Amino acid sequence: MEYLTEERPRGCIFCAKIAEHRDPENLIAWRGERAFVMLNRYPYNAGHLMVIPYDHVPSVEDLATETLTDLMLLVNRCLAALRRAMSPQGFNIGANLGHVAGAGVVDHVHLHIVPRWEGDTNFMPVLADVRVVPQLLADTYVKVRAALEAAGPAAASSACAR
Repeated sequence: MEYLTEERPRGCIFCAKIAEHRDPENLIAWRGERAFVMLNRYPYNAGHLMVIPYDHVPSVEDLATETLTDLMLLVNRCLAALRRAMSPQGFNIGANLGHVAGAGVVDHVHLHIVPRWEGDTNFMPVLADVRVVPQLLADTYVKVRAALEAAGPAAASSACAR
């Protein structure tokens, strides 16, 4: 209900929140060189993160190579941090490009990282069109931020396992 009734800021929510420098209040868990990590205020699951470039563009096609690289390295850092903080059994990673694809913020591209666990859905979405997230957002923020600080750059492998 809060999502439906809260006052929406004018302009881009991501640009507005990153400029405020009130990271805990705005759920900004990490600031990288070209992108930042923010918890989704209305998560699909506990630990639902968004990796957002500072560049205000609608698609990954509009990002410079350096920003794309930083974005994906930050995704890897988030995966390591979420594994450490929450022990998920899997992840969904993706971008919704355009309103018809489900983008809530159409003009500022961002990647979603959703931790998943076996049986992490319940009857609430079916019966009441409601999702239940079993952890307070503030608690998730503290755990994820600490894990992001502890997570080093993800190790890169130059060989494909065949």
